[in-house]
Amino acid sequence: MNKTIFDLQPKLENELILLRPLSDEDFEDLYKVASDPLIWEQHPAKDRCERNVFELFFKDAITSAGAFAVIDKKIGHIIGSTRFHAVKETKNAIEIGWTFLARKYWGGFYNSSMKRLMMEWAFQFVDNILFYIDEKNVRSQRAIEKIGGERIIALEGAVLEGRPGASVIYQITKKKWDRHSRSVEGN
Repeated sequence: MNKTIFDLQPKLENELILLRPLSDEDFEDLYKVASDPLIWEQHPAKDRCERNVFELFFKDAITSAGAFAVIDKKIGHIIGSTRFHAVKETKNAIEIGWTFLARKYWGGFYNSSMKRLMMEWAFQFVDNILFYIDEKNVRSQRAIEKIGGERIIALEGAVLEGRPGASVIYQITKKKWDRHSRSVEGN
């Protein structure tokens, strides 16, 4: 398996969504989604719905060179954003995070569909996908558990460092994902 850094902003799509690199031109459309305070109610940055706070988040997303605009293919509009991020402790993992969707898309197939696209891409290059989540963000923890995430504190012998606002770490391994995908296809 190739353990080098891979393209963190490929164009990924399925029948529901298109993930494409986030661009400066996406700010207004993405801010329309992010301006809903309920999106951030379990997030440590509850004020991210405010324009000046979201501008900093957006600039960081652009600078990351791993951020996506999430497009609902049926209507052709941005419904959220997500990112890939390198994990400093190992080259055999990638983080998926900074994800948010318009509330209308919660609890359905959109989040799992987006994560599936990203994981299928990333598992061509690494064996581990990590998700860093705030301990109070139960909604995000449950969403990751639904797709097979398990809480961890170390990976390949290295203790993983959380960060402010993202102290709980979940992992999905390629091996587990392959088994999960085969069982879903078999049903």
